[in-house]
Amino acid sequence: MPTPSAPSAPSSPSVTGADGGLFCELYWGTSLAEAWSYGPELGQVHAAPDETAPLPLYGFTLPEEPFLLAERTPRGWRIHVPPSARVEKRVKGDAFHPVGPEELTGAPGRAAVELREGMTLRLMEGELRLLVQPSVVKERAGRFRVRDVAWLITVAILFLSAPVAFLVMGPDPARMAANNARALQVAHDKEEARRKAMGLDQPLKPLTEAERATQKQDGGARVTVPASFGVR
Repeated sequence: MPTPSAPSAPSSPSVTGADGGLFCELYWGTSLAEAWSYGPELGQVHAAPDETAPLPLYGFTLPEEPFLLAERTPRGWRIHVPPSARVEKRVKGDAFHPVGPEELTGAPGRAAVELREGMTLRLMEGELRLLVQPSVVKERAGRFRVRDVAWLITVAILFLSAPVAFLVMGPDPARMAANNARALQVAHDKEEARRKAMGLDQPLKPLTEAERATQKQDGGARVTVPASFGVR
């Protein structure tokens, strides 16, 4: 009875060959259930029916948990097929077709297939479909450099200092009150000058008896009324 072949040691991501990540999609029938993306810094991807696993894979029969689903090779990725799963592949958007026995490596129940650039593998068991393909991510995002950190700090300081500058350099309440008082005084002076020019600056005083006696009484205008009119 052949003994199961041990998985080969994961290759370093820095070796020559495909150095991208891995992208996985889990379908229930035709409905997308989950999707995962793994960066190029990983050398292996393990699966298990557990939410804490790197790839939470439910519905597939796994010989052990966690199950080594993918490992990096100098030419791409090696995908280990669960024993009860069927495997198909397509290249550059072509239709899926079964993977031939000559493309599988390993002992029965421990078969594996090489995942190349531009290839998509489909592992099927029951209504579940697991699509595995190389990720478009080829390198990790660069870390922040000292210049980037300094730029972010400068932007943050400018953003936070704007309200403080408005309070410090904004209008002074005391100065605003003085300006209002000055404007009111100017308006009062202009009104006094206008009243003086019109002779209204002196207060009125009551007439004396002598002034009243010298004033002529106004009896009004004489009006001739026809004899047929009555006057009241």
